[in-house]
Amino acid sequence: MPVSDKLLMRGLLHGFYWFDEGLHKSLAAGGWPLLSRSQSMIMINLSDGITRPAELARAIGVSRQAVQRTLAEMERDGLISLVPDPADGRAKIVRVSLDGEGINVTALRTLVAMETELERRLGKQAVAQLRKTLFADWGPVMVHAPPASPSRRPARKGRDARWRKSNL
Repeated sequence: MPVSDKLLMRGLLHGFYWFDEGLHKSLAAGGWPLLSRSQSMIMINLSDGITRPAELARAIGVSRQAVQRTLAEMERDGLISLVPDPADGRAKIVRVSLDGEGINVTALRTLVAMETELERRLGKQAVAQLRKTLFADWGPVMVHAPPASPSRRPARKGRDARWRKSNL
């Protein structure tokens, strides 16, 4: 079994934290408002073309209610606007505001500078290989179902999938 501190996912997560923390500190140093991690994840997904709140929630892995709260904060702060969806009159889509665009431009410049620094620290070939690996097609998500432990109850399917004391 691999040593847990050498698992690839830990390395990916630490790399994400390095970029995220550097980006947040750089934006703050440039006079931009401090974004929460949820807000920055929404901004990244908006730049990828995901504009419906429900799709943002799915992409980020949080509830629709959590995304709605975060979007309300971002709209209040002038980073985004919620506009009627032309394809569905009942729904809204998210548009980045001028201030939001300013943050995006600054963030892009910062990320390019961070990648340049990473190349200086790790070498251009290492960063090029990392980029090639991360953007490769990894195929469908893998599901590994280890054997169930005798002390563990199997997960339930459907709406009542969460284990609750009241299920006993």
